[in-house]
Amino acid sequence: MVDEHTRVLILGSLPGDVSLARAQYYAHPRNQFWRLLAAVSGQDMPQSYEARLGALRALGVGLWDVVGSAERNGSLDGAIRLARANPLAELVDTLPRLDVVAFNGGRAGKMGAPALADRPGLDLLALPSSSPAYTLAFERKLDRWRALQPYLPQNR
Repeated sequence: MVDEHTRVLILGSLPGDVSLARAQYYAHPRNQFWRLLAAVSGQDMPQSYEARLGALRALGVGLWDVVGSAERNGSLDGAIRLARANPLAELVDTLPRLDVVAFNGGRAGKMGAPALADRPGLDLLALPSSSPAYTLAFERKLDRWRALQPYLPQNR
């Protein structure tokens, strides 16, 4: 989910089983992504998925995955095997307003950052995973996710 207005691109590794089944990013009810974005942006995130996507678009936030395809039993990033990367550099080339790429979790960063490291003027941020499997306390995750605030409209 990106468009020509995307300024902030958040990349996950690969959607988990619940997200894949619902065809929605961050659909697991315990995933903290939507709660983190609400806190970072200072905006309530709507309940419906389509309205949430609209709220992200209004913030200039896009979503995508580092992994295009893989084998995985379950939803854990550690179980990803035979991963084929999405063409991140090609995607970034289509986003004229992009300021920052944020990696949601270590696996996303480890796989995605090297593909974008040589892009002048593009900031790269490593964020702790919003997944419930990553057990860092919400407030500690939020402290690190606040690195997105300078890129959001209310802070530009």
